[in-house]
Amino acid sequence: MPLTGKSVRLARLSRPGDGRFLFVPLDHSVSDGPVVSAAGFSGLVKEIVEGGADAVVVHKGRARMIPPDLLSRCSLVVHLSASTAHARDTDAKVLVGDVEEAVRLGADAVSVHVNVGSDTEAAQLADLGTVSAACERFGVPLMAMIYPRGPRIADPAVPELIAHAANIAADLGVDIVKTVLAAPAERMAEVVAASPLPIVIAGGGDSGREFLALAATALDAGCSGLAVGRRVFTSPSPEQAVRELAAIIHGHVLPSGPSPRSQMAGVL
Repeated sequence: MPLTGKSVRLARLSRPGDGRFLFVPLDHSVSDGPVVSAAGFSGLVKEIVEGGADAVVVHKGRARMIPPDLLSRCSLVVHLSASTAHARDTDAKVLVGDVEEAVRLGADAVSVHVNVGSDTEAAQLADLGTVSAACERFGVPLMAMIYPRGPRIADPAVPELIAHAANIAADLGVDIVKTVLAAPAERMAEVVAASPLPIVIAGGGDSGREFLALAATALDAGCSGLAVGRRVFTSPSPEQAVRELAAIIHGHVLPSGPSPRSQMAGVL
C-alpha cells in the first residue's frame, strides 16, 4: 500500500507491527455508566498502556481526559456511536461524533457500531456509509463494531451470520471488523476465510482462564486480535489482565501454512 495518512494510522494500531491488535474499549460509560471513578480514569488508562494494549477506544469527550504522554505509547480510537441501556430499543445506535472531531483530537482511528438485524438496521448502515466516506477524505482507518443482533437474530454466534456482517463492513469501506466469536470457536476459521478484512473478536464480560483459551483458538482460526473491555476494567489488576491478553495476541505462534491474518502485513 502506498504511504498515505490511512496507512500510517493503520500501522500505529499494532504496536509491535505484527498486524495483530489488542483494543481496550472504555466506551461503556455511555451505554452502562461509569467504568471507574473520575479520579481513577487516568490511572486506568495508564495501566492499560503499561500492560501493552495497542489502542484504547473512547468517546470524544473522554478522549480529552487522557494524558497526552500515554498516547505516545498507545493508539486512540474515537467511538462515534452511542446508545444507553435505558433506551426503548437498546439495539438502536446513533452517531454522536464525526471524523473531523476525531482528527482534531489526534485519533488514529474511529469506530462505528452496527447491529445487523435490529429494527434500525437501515439507519445504522447509512451512518456507517457516511462515516466511511469521511474516513476516506481524512485518511482515517474505520473499525466497524458489527454484530448479528436484534429481534430477527435467534443465534448471533452462527458463522454464516457473522460472515455476512463482516462482508457488509468490507463492502461499505471499513478497515477492521470487530464482531463476536462463532460457536463453536473453531468455526471462526470459516468467517475469516470469507472476510477480506482483519477480524477482531469482542471479549464480552466473562472472566477466567477459559477466555484466554478461546482467544488462542480465535487466533488459530485466523483472527487478528481481540477487543476486550469489561474483563480489563473490572479486573483487580487491569495491567496484568492486559499483559496476559497481549502475550497471547502478540506472542501467539500460528499453525503452519498461510493465514488470512498474515495478509495484513502487506496492508500495514
